[in-house]
Amino acid sequence: MVGLTMLLFARRVEAAGRDGWAPDDQLIEPGLLAVSVPLRDPAGRIVCAVNVVSHTSRHDIASLGRTALAALRDLVPAMEAALAAPAAGGPGTEPGAEPPPAGGGVVGEDPARLAKREMGAGFLQSLARGLAVLRALGSAAPPGPGPEPGPGLPARSGLRQGVTLTAVAQATGLARATARRSLLTLLELGYAETDGERLFRPTPRVLELGHAPLAGLGFTDIARPHMRELVGAVHESASLAVLDGDDIRYVERVPTVRIMSVNITIGTRFPAYATSLGRVLLAGLDPDARAAYLAALDPRPLTRHTLTSAPGLARVLEGVAESGYVLVDEELEEGLRSLAVPVRDADGRVAAALNLAVHAGRGTPEDTLSTLLPPLRAAAARVEADLRTASAHRPHGLGARRPTGV
Repeated sequence: MVGLTMLLFARRVEAAGRDGWAPDDQLIEPGLLAVSVPLRDPAGRIVCAVNVVSHTSRHDIASLGRTALAALRDLVPAMEAALAAPAAGGPGTEPGAEPPPAGGGVVGEDPARLAKREMGAGFLQSLARGLAVLRALGSAAPPGPGPEPGPGLPARSGLRQGVTLTAVAQATGLARATARRSLLTLLELGYAETDGERLFRPTPRVLELGHAPLAGLGFTDIARPHMRELVGAVHESASLAVLDGDDIRYVERVPTVRIMSVNITIGTRFPAYATSLGRVLLAGLDPDARAAYLAALDPRPLTRHTLTSAPGLARVLEGVAESGYVLVDEELEEGLRSLAVPVRDADGRVAAALNLAVHAGRGTPEDTLSTLLPPLRAAAARVEADLRTASAHRPHGLGARRPTGV
């Protein structure tokens, strides 16, 4: 058996060398597809590889090759040129010289321009660029006293270090002029400061943009350790969400470690009707609020499996209210299956929903229910128990802080 495996591996290596690329058809993880091409140094030696990854609900290996391989190969010369260029401050760099900005270099285009091209008028390119610059400022060294400079060195200014205009342009893929306009705007609004020469850094005012509301979510502090324990036991990603208008909003997430995973961050929103988290939260509404939601609903299909009938959704929500769980199979995204249960506060109201997300190719819906529902319910029960304890030890009338949006 080992000999056969080595023979097949040798043949794949030989084919990759002959063809200049290699496919991966679920060899590493079920449902995972990839096509890879090599990158070479100026001497022609392979120094690394770059690939495009998808999953079996979107492509088979042949269609992924047709879709991605040509575009991937088109990028190879620019990437090899970038690898061959001297690193900033490295051997061959003139003293004091700054690296070329990524916005006009060989690495690629402004990401905001690419998104604008794909999304059209609904995408505000200037806002995306400003936010990208603000994120780049986060690479400034954090404040701290640090050691005093030695003899002969300039005294510390008292300000933490910052980043240069060139570094911001590189990090964002923007031209220097565009990055400069964004920095000047952030300076004017008080979200950035400068040493007056060449370094920029964020100010504490950036906390207004989201840290303060999220920092007040004591609910998530209680839920987080139980979510981590759940993920460690079942090896699937867990999320906690609340209802925010007609959407769900993620307030906590603990991802599992997989080669291919769903990239969801705190604050991400999805339509409630098409998600397991949303259906649990909608089922927890009082009858009048649920009826009002359904009366105003105009659902659109997000995949070929999405339930778009308001009467059908009403029946599903009634079932969720009775059973205390819901499984949604590929209705939000092809290949994605999720299972959710409610999390109730100390007063018994549905405060949030907790779910596990899995690849639809890993077993049947029945397998998912039998394997994951018991530990998911147990984790929700532990969160609820801690919420009751926290509520009992808070000043009268406060209770455990509920997530914003509930």
